[in-house]
Amino acid sequence: MIMEKLGRRIRIGTRASPLAIAQASEVASRLAACNGLPIESFEIVKLTTKGDRLSEQPVPDVGVKGLFTQELEDRLLSADLDLAVHSCKDVATVLPDGLHISAFLPREDVRDALVSRSGAGLWELPSGAVVGTSSVRRAALLAMHRPDLVVIPFRGLVGTRLQKLSDGIVDATLLAKAGLNRLDLAGVATEVLDPRQFPPAPAQGAICIETAKENRIVADLVSALDEAATADAVRCERAFLRALDGSCRTPIAAYATCHGSEVVLRGMTIEADGSNPVRVMVRGARSETQKIGLSAANCIISRRAGRLEKDTSGLLFQTN
Repeated sequence: MIMEKLGRRIRIGTRASPLAIAQASEVASRLAACNGLPIESFEIVKLTTKGDRLSEQPVPDVGVKGLFTQELEDRLLSADLDLAVHSCKDVATVLPDGLHISAFLPREDVRDALVSRSGAGLWELPSGAVVGTSSVRRAALLAMHRPDLVVIPFRGLVGTRLQKLSDGIVDATLLAKAGLNRLDLAGVATEVLDPRQFPPAPAQGAICIETAKENRIVADLVSALDEAATADAVRCERAFLRALDGSCRTPIAAYATCHGSEVVLRGMTIEADGSNPVRVMVRGARSETQKIGLSAANCIISRRAGRLEKDTSGLLFQTN
C-alpha cells in the first residue's frame, strides 16, 4: 500500500483559485478510484503563486517564468508535495531539473468562449465595444478579426472577471471553455468560438500532473491517469511552443489531434496588432510528436523570415 510506504496522506499541490482546486479535486478522485484508495488518503495543499499575488497587473509586466507554478515546483523539489496539478498551458516548456510531467488527464474543450453582457456574439458586438482579456493571443486574434473593437487588459480569477463584466467595466471578455465547464459555468458563454478561426493556446484544456523524477512511488501512482491521446497531442503542441521560444508575451496558437497512429498539428503565429498571421499544418506519426512540433515551428520561422525551405523530414506540411 502506498500509504504504508509514505507513512502519511498523499499531498497534492495546487493554486488556491476555485478552478485550480476543482482540478486538484478531480485528480484526487481519479487517483482514489483507479488505485482503490479512500479519498481521505489525499490532502490538497493550496498555495498562492506569484501570478495570483499580482493578479491586477498585465502578465507581460510581471514576468512569465514560473508565474503560476514556481511555488508548487519548489515544494515538489523539497518533497513537501508529492504531486502538483496544473492547467498545462501555465507550465513552462522547460521544467526545473528533477521534475517532469508524469500524467495528462483526458483533455477538456480546447475552445475559447466569448461572454458578453448584451448577449451579442463576437461578430455582432458593436464597433467600439470594449473587450477585456489578459491573453496576448486572444488580443491579437481580436485585432485580426475585429479591429474596430477596443481591447483592454483584464486579469483575475474567472469569477472576478465575470463580476467585472457584470459591473460594466467591459462589454465582453474571453475565457477558456474548459475552465467554465469545470466550474459548472458553461451556461454563461455567449458564443463558443470556432478553433479554425480562433485557435487555442498550446495545451489549452489539458490538466497535467507534475512530480519529482526520483519519486517513483508517486510516479507509479499517477501513471494510471495518463491519457495517451492527450499526452501525445499536448507534447506536440509544447514542442512547437518551445521551439518558437513562446511566452505570455508572444501570440502563438496550436492545436494537435490524434487520429489512430497519426497526429495532426495546426499552429499559428501572429503579430500583437493582428497582422501577419502565419499558419502551418503538419501530419506525422504519433511516435514523433517532438519532431512534428519542432518541424512545424521551423516552418513558421522560415516563412516569417521570408524564405521557403524544402522539407526533408518526411512529414506532410500545409501552410498559408
